[in-house]
Amino acid sequence: MNTMSAPTTEIRSGMPPAAPGAARGPSKHLIFSLGKEEFAVPVAKVKEIIGMLEVTPVPHTAEYVRGVINLRGKVVPVIDLRLKLGVPSVEYDARTCIVVVQPEMAKSVFLIGVIVDGVSEVMPVQSSDIEKTETFSHGLISSGYVQGVAKIRGKVKILLDLDCVLSQADLQQLL
Repeated sequence: MNTMSAPTTEIRSGMPPAAPGAARGPSKHLIFSLGKEEFAVPVAKVKEIIGMLEVTPVPHTAEYVRGVINLRGKVVPVIDLRLKLGVPSVEYDARTCIVVVQPEMAKSVFLIGVIVDGVSEVMPVQSSDIEKTETFSHGLISSGYVQGVAKIRGKVKILLDLDCVLSQADLQQLL
């Protein structure tokens, strides 16, 4: 397994969880790109962002499963989010990175790396900025991967549901 190190960025929201019944303010989301599309995931699910590392392939896994990395002594499975979402593959470049996320599946918590084209920023998303997916009926939307679409600063951000994207079947294949 490769022991190369890559620059890392740890993500923390810096805000305590809201008390039950408290008014909800904006939630912080990590914005990243796959091609020309911008996606967002809750910062609470993101553990860190690392540069591309050498990924050790694992035989007999789905095409989008790139393999595993050694992250400070912990084996972390890595998937190519482009391939998982049906976006054509491209060569990795200097902006390509691995976002280490922690989805919750069946009361278990795992670290999984997802390869994205680039990360741009952490931004607050107001609930009033989000259009629910019931108004859409195709592609990623119908797959259940999308929680909504946020309209922020005149641009659209697709809000991914990581727990759905990284399904229980996927996790069983990875672990």
